[in-house]
Amino acid sequence: MSRLHPTAPVPGTPLAAPDALAERELDAHLRRLRDALPVLRAAVPTLAQWGGCLATRLGAGARLLVGGNGGSAAEAQHLTAELVGRFDRERRPVSALALHADTSTVTALGNDYGYAEVYARQVRAHARPGDVVLLLSTSGRSENLLAAARAAAARRAEVWSLTGPGPNPLARLSDDAICLAGDTATVQESHLVALHMVCRAFERAFAAVPGA
Repeated sequence: MSRLHPTAPVPGTPLAAPDALAERELDAHLRRLRDALPVLRAAVPTLAQWGGCLATRLGAGARLLVGGNGGSAAEAQHLTAELVGRFDRERRPVSALALHADTSTVTALGNDYGYAEVYARQVRAHARPGDVVLLLSTSGRSENLLAAARAAAARRAEVWSLTGPGPNPLARLSDDAICLAGDTATVQESHLVALHMVCRAFERAFAAVPGA
């Protein structure tokens, strides 16, 4: 027999009155997203170019390596899932790896080499000339991503980055970078929109790739 906790609301109890301060904060959140849209819209040509480039390269057997920390790691894995699976068109899978997702490797490298090396060593292991390494960072200053960018350049892989406001060190180390405006939450939300736009451009271009 289930029992309600003494402090739990009784089913059917009306919700508390709206919190005016909370509502103002949520409205401000939406205003920050609105203010970020012009910068995101200005990035459309680059995002379309990235999607087309990925279609050509991944379609020919190259791979995409994606890295980020925290929420950016979740977005990295979101992107690779869309590419290995599908976004909104049926097609053959392509090679895309989220560098944080192998927990045994990440924890071993962190333990043996330090957290700054957890992505760089994987890049040195997996990246080949012609591959793309995409790095996501709201600050553009994470040491492990900077190390990964340098490792990718040494492997002659192309480095792209999605960051927060620029200029920042990661953008400077990248072959191509999109720096988006806003606080951490707004930048992360803008990154997700940007990644979906890349997926849409990728699948449109990929349809013309032989065997797609």
